[in-house]
Amino acid sequence: MYSTCYSDIASAQWWLKNELTPSTLSYPQQLEEMQWFIDAAKPYQGLQIRVVSERIATHQYEATVLAKAFYEITGIHVVHELTGEDDVIKKLSAQIMTGQNLYDAYVNDSDLIGTHFRSGNVVALSDFIQNQGKSVTLPSLDLADFIGLQFTTAPDGKLYQLPDQQFANLYWYRHDWFSNVQFRTEFKRLYGYELGVPQNWQAYEDIAEFFSVHVRRIDGRKVYGHMDYAKTDPSLGWRMSDAWLSMAGVGDKGLPNGLPVDEWGIRVEQCKPVGASVSRGGALNGPAAVYAIDKYVDWLNRFAPAESKQLNFTQAGEWPGKGVIAQQIFWYTAFVADLSQPGLPVVNSDGTPKWRVAPSPVGKYWQSGMKSGYQDTGAWTLLNNTPIDRQKAAWLYAQFVVSKTVSLKKTLVGLTPIRRSDIDSEAMTQQAPYLGGLVEFYRSRGRDVWTPTGTNVPDYPHLANFWWRHISQIVEGKITTQQGLDAFAADVDKHLLALSQHPHPCSPKLNPEKSADYWLAQPGAPKNKITSAEKGRTLPYQEAINVWR
Repeated sequence: MYSTCYSDIASAQWWLKNELTPSTLSYPQQLEEMQWFIDAAKPYQGLQIRVVSERIATHQYEATVLAKAFYEITGIHVVHELTGEDDVIKKLSAQIMTGQNLYDAYVNDSDLIGTHFRSGNVVALSDFIQNQGKSVTLPSLDLADFIGLQFTTAPDGKLYQLPDQQFANLYWYRHDWFSNVQFRTEFKRLYGYELGVPQNWQAYEDIAEFFSVHVRRIDGRKVYGHMDYAKTDPSLGWRMSDAWLSMAGVGDKGLPNGLPVDEWGIRVEQCKPVGASVSRGGALNGPAAVYAIDKYVDWLNRFAPAESKQLNFTQAGEWPGKGVIAQQIFWYTAFVADLSQPGLPVVNSDGTPKWRVAPSPVGKYWQSGMKSGYQDTGAWTLLNNTPIDRQKAAWLYAQFVVSKTVSLKKTLVGLTPIRRSDIDSEAMTQQAPYLGGLVEFYRSRGRDVWTPTGTNVPDYPHLANFWWRHISQIVEGKITTQQGLDAFAADVDKHLLALSQHPHPCSPKLNPEKSADYWLAQPGAPKNKITSAEKGRTLPYQEAINVWR
């Protein structure tokens, strides 16, 4: 039974003892934080606020448990709505377009940082904390403890979003199968090198072929060397825009996103996007991008279950748990909790996983110094058209669910860490053997080189839709990869041109078109076609995860 009284320290004590443990804070420190929330919330007691986030385990915990705790401790009622990621963006856009205060705060992907700081519609939190929100900003918030602030800070140096949860896409594989002596011997006989964690796309392809074509069945069940999804659906867009091109090596060196060309193939000069097409210095339809999409389609057709083409992100996430998938190059760690459930074919009887996560292999255009993959950072976002009292109340709730009193327990529930102190805690050390490498990832420099969409993208809500609409045409075989990417890049340039009319120091300003040969002769992206074949390279698991350190 939950406590029924609210807005006093007794309620806080009940929650600390019965739910909000463990914590990196001592019990007296937790009480001190809760007393601050009680005092800061007094002007807003009885107020009902509305917030919205995507539907993942972390936000489910917030909506069903933490919102109730917050109400009973502060007296502020929170309606925390869960919906699809695409719908969150639609709701946020609707509030901006209509001027109506539909929600008081959004947990919105930091992929929109390039949109937010150019739009003038989003509260700059660093300004808010120093001014209007000073009285409702938690003294122990400790921004330096957050691991994702570089992803939510714009070129103007201001913080626009506060990280609430993070998860990455990594390489996932069946460690038990890769350790099988018979499989290891046969793989080396066929391919000339050791079966291990692939370091490049050629090795990934060889392993996919090995399990799909040569092993074929394990324990009487048909197995697949690759897993993916390709349903004509917005999530197909995330599958591509979430750094697939950078994993191939499409963009330039530089963190958190390539400069001057990023993982979307968009070139910027200073902070102004100047084009996505090769003819304008972009790389979205260049040889490296064609290579990236060709590999995606080829592996899907040859090595993945036939059902893959009809699956979306969520449906595909269930497949590795069936016990028939050898590896997945693009696997979101948001599924770690789901794949750690007792009784699954991929979990040992002692609760440890038969699988591991490791650094994703990279394509032949990738170079050291480039981002290595994608990390989702869902972050609290306030809009300027929300009334100030509602902004302040929502800001209190946002800070509550990421406070040190709460964050470690929330991390253990949803496995989407945001604080260094939680990652380095003894509680996470104890959980590490059951999480297949997730803790090792977040304790390494990998958390800095797996990055979200960056500030080159000036209108994420609009441009994100181009990805799945154009890529689906290629997957369905209606057009060639080059034709699809040419049309895609032209559409992006057309939209950048429209955005150039908006008065902002970082609004787009398209480069004049030049021949592809001119741009391909310049250093960096866009890059000339590489015709030489790769040799597959692998590493033992322990050496592979050391790459992160």
